[in-house]
Amino acid sequence: MKLEIAVQDVEGIAVARQQGADRAELCQALGTGGLTPTTGMVGRAAELGLPARVLIRPRGGGYLYTGAEVAAIDHDVRALLDAGASGVIIGALDDRGLDHRTLDRLVRAAQGMPVVVHRCVDVVLAAGLAEADSLVAQLVELGVDGLLTSGGAPTAPEGAETIAELVGASAGRLEVIAGGGVRAQHVTSLAEAGADVVHLSAGAPTSHGSAGPGGGEGSYMTTSPELVAAARAAVDAQPGRSARPRP
Repeated sequence: MKLEIAVQDVEGIAVARQQGADRAELCQALGTGGLTPTTGMVGRAAELGLPARVLIRPRGGGYLYTGAEVAAIDHDVRALLDAGASGVIIGALDDRGLDHRTLDRLVRAAQGMPVVVHRCVDVVLAAGLAEADSLVAQLVELGVDGLLTSGGAPTAPEGAETIAELVGASAGRLEVIAGGGVRAQHVTSLAEAGADVVHLSAGAPTSHGSAGPGGGEGSYMTTSPELVAAARAAVDAQPGRSARPRP
């Protein structure tokens, strides 16, 4: 099992690496579910030697995109991979479920680099638009490498049964990344479900001065060394694991 930390600020990249994360998901605005990060964040992760996949999501809200938005997403996939990202995390839906046309375009834009479909899959599962085996078959056909999921539930611990079904259906063809409301105490149950990776933000609130009347909230969530270390210890405690040396 691997440990992936969702990071939304530059300082968090160093914390994730120092505390033993296997890789990071880089994004911004985690409070909205995450948006596309900056090239500067990608460059910083590369400087520190932390493998970092990037979330490509141009706005909050749902996952039905216009043609102009798809073109922008395609551009960002290419630009952020060129900037040093180790893979991309994408997603798009239509009225029937996965938007195959858009996802196929974005897989091709990634030019062979790892592609994960994000928690838009949980919309599909929760709405009953696909069962685990059908969803996996569609993702395999699209040529993606993995999926980030809470099993269609509000949190991954609550969706552990469906996550286990996804793992069984994938039979090693996809990396199943369990994310959504995950903390160190949930790692064992998600490992028992067969998840390949646990994904968490490990966030704690911080502030760097006043945001003023036009800067939004005065505090934001940054990566907590203590929470990442606890998750690392929980992953290393799973059967068959040995403690991972710190960088």
